Amino acid sequence: MARMKQTRAFTVTLAAAAVAAAAIIPATAGANGGGTDPAAGIATTTPIKHLVVIFQENVSFDHYFGTYPNAANPSGEPAFTASRGTPTVDGLNSALLTDNPNSANPQRLDRSQAVTCDQDHEYTAEQNAEDHGAMDMFVENTSATAGSPSHPETLGECLGGAPTPGNEAVLDYYDGNTVTALWNYAQSFAMSDNSFGTGFGPSTPGVLNLVVGNTYGATCGPQDSVYGSQPACGPKTSQAATPGSPQPQGDGTVYSDSDPMFDTCSGSNVIAQAGRNVGDLLNAQDVSWGWFQGGFASPGYVPGETGTDNLSQVCKGTHKNVSGATVTDYSPHHQPFEYYASTANPMHLPPTSIAAIGGQDQANHQYDLADFWATVDNGSMPAVSFLKAAKYQDGHAGYSDPLDEQAFLVDTLNRLQRSSFWKDTAVVISYDDSDGWYDHVMAPVLLGSQTALDTLSGAGRCGNPRSVPGNGSGVSEQARCGYGPRLPLLVISSYARQNDVDHSLTDQSSILRFIEDNWSLGRIGGGSSDAVAGSLLGMFDMAHARDAKLILDPSTGEPAGG
Repeated sequence: MARMKQTRAFTVTLAAAAVAAAAIIPATAGANGGGTDPAAGIATTTPIKHLVVIFQENVSFDHYFGTYPNAANPSGEPAFTASRGTPTVDGLNSALLTDNPNSANPQRLDRSQAVTCDQDHEYTAEQNAEDHGAMDMFVENTSATAGSPSHPETLGECLGGAPTPGNEAVLDYYDGNTVTALWNYAQSFAMSDNSFGTGFGPSTPGVLNLVVGNTYGATCGPQDSVYGSQPACGPKTSQAATPGSPQPQGDGTVYSDSDPMFDTCSGSNVIAQAGRNVGDLLNAQDVSWGWFQGGFASPGYVPGETGTDNLSQVCKGTHKNVSGATVTDYSPHHQPFEYYASTANPMHLPPTSIAAIGGQDQANHQYDLADFWATVDNGSMPAVSFLKAAKYQDGHAGYSDPLDEQAFLVDTLNRLQRSSFWKDTAVVISYDDSDGWYDHVMAPVLLGSQTALDTLSGAGRCGNPRSVPGNGSGVSEQARCGYGPRLPLLVISSYARQNDVDHSLTDQSSILRFIEDNWSLGRIGGGSSDAVAGSLLGMFDMAHARDAKLILDPSTGEPAGG
């Protein structure tokens, strides 16, 4: 049985986090000198004045870190050798590698196998794969062929070739010779081996949990994506954005992918969410923030240059990944704030000026990635920045891959570390879901659900009825079974612990909770999991800043000097 002992440790974890938080001396306003930086003068409860959340796609912990810190180091691939004293993780031990409870054993993927097929990562399929904690039904339920024999299942088929009996792709993993940069960041900073998706399912639930801690609240949407008797939404962008005015929650729960209603780039099946999100909390306290996503603007857009943002061309930018495939840059269902009228920018309007980025104007805090670097170069980095790569670099199997993802991560972190903001910045690297990739650890069930979609604890059950979350008004919020699959989580900062593996129980909404606590925003309410989320503080040493920078080569992931 998987590590259900984590449930008993949960209250201890929260208590320890509370003690750690109380021990931190609040940073004073303007501690880093002020200037044109709007974040510098805002009081925070830690020395962190700038948080950058890089939210990537579809990776389980074992898929990237299962054999950390031991890499195979074959000839011709970037080498990785762990520092002396590197802590181990709860990864793939010899028994799991050679006598796995699934129908085959996990096998190592190398750099030539970076572009694989997408696995099945739906709400019910992921629960079925965990098989009540036995963690032995991934091939049958989240393999790429699950439910459709015409799709690839073995690694050979996933790579576009002949079947390779005995090598089931869904079980396979990379090591430090392919995800080299991430392993090197773990060496110099902090990572977790006990962090989970807040719930089960694909990208839309995952990204909602990041910024709301809740997938409940839908006012309309298709039945194959929203649980509850919700009507279909009207035409996309039919309702204008209403900044500063969150609408009352609906009674539907999002459990699968559909595009946001308030986005001109969305398809025909859309979802509208209501209730407060973290953007609403930040706005209420006048804290600068933004969601910056690759492809949000039109191709050729240059921040601050009039006429370069052709609104008729938004959503149409493309790039080629390492395999040469052309991939559309922007994905509407990866953009959480476009589901909410209060924080949407339906027509993808540009900011009125570079100086306005992070504040309130026609962009409503929703931007292109180019806008992030424009404001950084202008000396005014927002207090909270969410960065979303263009699709070819977001790590999602099927159209992205670890090598394109590595280039994005390294380019981003190299540039941030060379900026004037690095001294009081923390970068969190997290993921939206597991893609269905195998992971051997089951999370404790903190969010119950009792619907026909649920199977984790038996037919129609996830946890027990007493664990079903509610909105505080006696309404049960079903179809939020969680915690879900284990996911990578890293913190990179001068205040991050060095070469440290944190074992505290956390989830996607722990990032939300850090934002709420650091800027004294209060809780979202409405059933948000922020109320029970574990703390990220175990990954920091807020009392001691290090002169910590790690400049890497974006191609190899190896150290590249200053």
